[in-house]
Amino acid sequence: MIEEIREKVEESSLALRDVRQEIAKAVIGQDAIISRLLIAILADGHVLIEGVPGLAKTLIVSSLASSLDASFARIQFTPDLLPADITGTLIFNQKTAEFSPKKGPIFANFILADEINRAPSKVQSALLEAMQERQVTLGDHSECLPTPFFVMATQNPIEQEGTYPLPEAQVDRFMMKLIIRYPSMEEERRIMQLMVDPKPVDIRPVLNPAQILKMREVMHMVFMEDKLNDYILHLVMATRHPERYPRLSNLGPLISYGVSPRASINLARAAKAHAYMEGRAYVIPDDIKTIGKDVLRHRIVLSYEAEAEEIKSEEIISRILDEIEVP
Repeated sequence: MIEEIREKVEESSLALRDVRQEIAKAVIGQDAIISRLLIAILADGHVLIEGVPGLAKTLIVSSLASSLDASFARIQFTPDLLPADITGTLIFNQKTAEFSPKKGPIFANFILADEINRAPSKVQSALLEAMQERQVTLGDHSECLPTPFFVMATQNPIEQEGTYPLPEAQVDRFMMKLIIRYPSMEEERRIMQLMVDPKPVDIRPVLNPAQILKMREVMHMVFMEDKLNDYILHLVMATRHPERYPRLSNLGPLISYGVSPRASINLARAAKAHAYMEGRAYVIPDDIKTIGKDVLRHRIVLSYEAEAEEIKSEEIISRILDEIEVP
């Protein structure tokens, strides 16, 4: 059985290497981010990225959409944006004397929600409802969103004036929160050479949406032992009840609220997707540890004591990953 799954995984995951090669034509030095985005797409999740302007966030998503032959829409969030600007609305047709739906930019396979914290909560909620329900209600009718449907939202960590931070309950709906870093000196040299004398970059479609759905079916076949399910549960429980783990008991005063059940679900899904991308038919502990910080960092609510001591959630997650025994 495992051998049969292994053959399917190896065969269907090969195309992801070609996807990375195509994106690398336009995007330099963000291999880790691209890898996580592919994991989220395979696991049917969404991603929140935090990073300063100018780090190719738009280029990454548009290139990814081109390589997957999928539709792409960029929504710039601003304080005056309305929910209808995202979802669409009903337009009165004078000829027929009826209202007809005019679909908004949310009806695309890949959505870039740029600076999501710039828009008020009612606009954020419209996007997050679409992410969760995979449909939009226009008048009396519900319109299904295309499949696959993937949202990458961005936040600017520098400017916080006039912003509307996402509440914890809404941030929790993102499978991962990624931190995008500055490129290295050599990577930036290559970026300069590419952009100073720009030439049109032709990114050819490697996959299409139907093939992505088939890849998901194979990805779900990836085997995960019960011991690894227990390992995920211990990681999650350590954020909620650190006092139950002798080596982590001192984390209690630093955590106000541990992670939600979405954390365990997304850890399992993302671990399977990571194993699939590696061409393996089974999950190993390293798959979980590799994506652990990305799945958990935005779900832990720190206490005032932790904030006063400038302790980040990543430090707490590192402690937990180091101390919880690997099966």
